[in-house]
Amino acid sequence: MRVPSNRLRTIVGTTALLGAALVPVGPPAAAAAGTPLQVYGAWHCSDDACIWGTVRDMAEFDAKNHWLIDRGDGRPSVNLAVLSFVHPLKLLNGTTDATTLDGVPRGMDQAVIGWFKSHGVRVMLSVGGITYTDAWDQALAQNATLLGQRAAALAGRLGVGIEIDYEQNTGPDLTGLQAFVDAYRAAHPYDPTGADPAARLTIDTAAGDRWLIGINQYATANWLRTDKPVLDYANAMVPARQPSASGAIADWQEHLDGKPTYNPPVPPLAPAKFTGSLYIAEGSKVRPECNDFSASLQSSTGSWLQSAAPNGAGSSSGLLGYMFWAAEAPSARGVTTQPPNSCERGVGAGATAYSVPIPMPALRQN
Repeated sequence: MRVPSNRLRTIVGTTALLGAALVPVGPPAAAAAGTPLQVYGAWHCSDDACIWGTVRDMAEFDAKNHWLIDRGDGRPSVNLAVLSFVHPLKLLNGTTDATTLDGVPRGMDQAVIGWFKSHGVRVMLSVGGITYTDAWDQALAQNATLLGQRAAALAGRLGVGIEIDYEQNTGPDLTGLQAFVDAYRAAHPYDPTGADPAARLTIDTAAGDRWLIGINQYATANWLRTDKPVLDYANAMVPARQPSASGAIADWQEHLDGKPTYNPPVPPLAPAKFTGSLYIAEGSKVRPECNDFSASLQSSTGSWLQSAAPNGAGSSSGLLGYMFWAAEAPSARGVTTQPPNSCERGVGAGATAYSVPIPMPALRQN
């Protein structure tokens, strides 16, 4: 679960500017061979713990986030940014208040979206998050179809995709969520080419199969199939704290295996239908996932992630890639990825090591 505060450069053979010091940077560790990564992205919380409540000055935004679009050699560190979070009930009601304009956080505007897109970075908006679980319940109960229509209209207007982050662990409104998805897909049909940004519709599930069970079971059985795809893919979210390499792999393997003993059973999920997620900003310390690729989990789990075999769903090996929680300021009191803590050496070095394609290509469908 990716949580705001109320929950819980590389340049080969040259130098990179980190904070106020020039730091020599060597080449990143070589990545193990396997199925190439296609998704390599970061959730982004703006500078106010995921509210996006104010319009950003773009010079200041660039200064605090430059690592995302420049790993030190002019290439972006990621190929996807997911702006987090849109309040579902405010989106449904078209609310205008101090932090929201017509249902959309004021900071999620064309200037920020264009900043990413101009560098080849795909943009999505995440609807929900753990803080807005009750708001998801209320919005689905009030008018799930209209919520889907308004999310689709927002995506079309801004030229972005939409991520469903509905973190109701007990009794999720799956009928309402189905109506939301149906309404969205009526406006933006599934597009395997990825050419239409607004057609990209994804969902977040738990790190493994033992939380958000109802949503995970329903999405895997109905929306994340390779023979009848409805959603593009799922993100296996970060757990409560950064896992070990073996812990992360064990969680992700649960999605590949499914849970046949559950009632109803959770089917296996195709490797090509989900990403694994890691923290880059957690607690009070800068993590190696942010600033030291050679010591990072994206390095130590990469061989497994690229070669993970299907176990009952899909035919190709390897997860789609990695997502990182979270850029800039996911917590009001914890560490940020603003300079001098920017993540060129971790996320950016990983983009180099794994030859991450920018812009994101059409995704594997098998």
